Amino acid sequence: MKKYSVKHPQRHFTIDFCLSTGYNSYERKTTERGERMPLKIIRNDITKIQCDAVVNAANRWLAGGGGVDGAIHRAAGPELDRECSKLGGCEVGQAKVTKGCNMLCKYIIHTVGPVWQNGRSGESELLASCYRESLRLAVKYKCESVAFPLISTGAYGYPKEEALQIAVSEITDFLLRNEMTVYLVVYDKLGFQASKKLISDVEEYIDEHYIETHFLPRNSSVVLDAAPQRMHGMHFRSVAGQAPEEKALCQSAPCGEPSLDEMLSTLDESFSQMLLRKIDERGMSDAQCYKKANIDRKLFSKIRSNVNYKPSKATVLAFAIALELSLDETRDMLMKAGFALSHSNKFDVIVEYFIKNKKYDIFEINEVLFSFDQVMLGA
Repeated sequence: MKKYSVKHPQRHFTIDFCLSTGYNSYERKTTERGERMPLKIIRNDITKIQCDAVVNAANRWLAGGGGVDGAIHRAAGPELDRECSKLGGCEVGQAKVTKGCNMLCKYIIHTVGPVWQNGRSGESELLASCYRESLRLAVKYKCESVAFPLISTGAYGYPKEEALQIAVSEITDFLLRNEMTVYLVVYDKLGFQASKKLISDVEEYIDEHYIETHFLPRNSSVVLDAAPQRMHGMHFRSVAGQAPEEKALCQSAPCGEPSLDEMLSTLDESFSQMLLRKIDERGMSDAQCYKKANIDRKLFSKIRSNVNYKPSKATVLAFAIALELSLDETRDMLMKAGFALSHSNKFDVIVEYFIKNKKYDIFEINEVLFSFDQVMLGA
């Protein structure tokens, strides 16, 4: 069984991140709602990513070669060769920086990864050092975003699963102390498949709970909502062709029911209020929560400062996972933001499976969502 653990070794929580199928624009690091995640895994050509710094998996001579190294040298042009020739090479586990030349980035950080030798020659520490030293230079040069390949997993033969573990551990440790957007760029998704047993369990759960959308006869005026919203104990459903007098019921208070104005004056707590309350109840700091949810600090500040902030559904669920909420608590939090879990939505059914089984590893959840071609949590 394949198992990717991204739990931080010194802390009792897991940092999540996004698996994405493509990326070619710096502006696309934000969603429609401006919601950004500090750590993303994306599938694309690293030479086409526009960010402050791109990390090159270089050789000791910084002379260009095959794989990522050769691709970056070709994209950057002859100027990069001249820049590298001034640096005097680079030792394994260390990093040096040049200008971006003809690349879309400001800087290229060159780091030399270890050649895999069955894991008995200090490869893991040297590989971890590549990430630490590269991130140190990114901070020194005031970078706000940096893109990494999976270092040493090409010609140097480092096993992808172990290399990913080291990359995530070092990057998440860095992000606990620094504000930066970090991308892990992979060329294919073969190394990121969830375990067959887990996929089988989720497929079985989907078969049992997923309800495909069926259309009612054309002359039917009622459209049933699979997950009706609640307001003060009342259930609502959508009605096509609603008569004017029926719509007027929303503005009046027959049979002693509260009027609309009365209902609006006694609204429940908002999503923002519930989130902050749950953070306090869990004894977490704000930073622990938004970092565990892999949500950008600036976004969290917007949520904290705006009691009526409207997040995306994926953001709500990222916080629910970070807070390890029960299924009922998750539904309540979704309702505060105007959403609901529905058995007619595979994304919802998959997330529900993990919450019901108290599996709160967002990376594992995103692996499965990725396998079913669904949106990632937190994206």
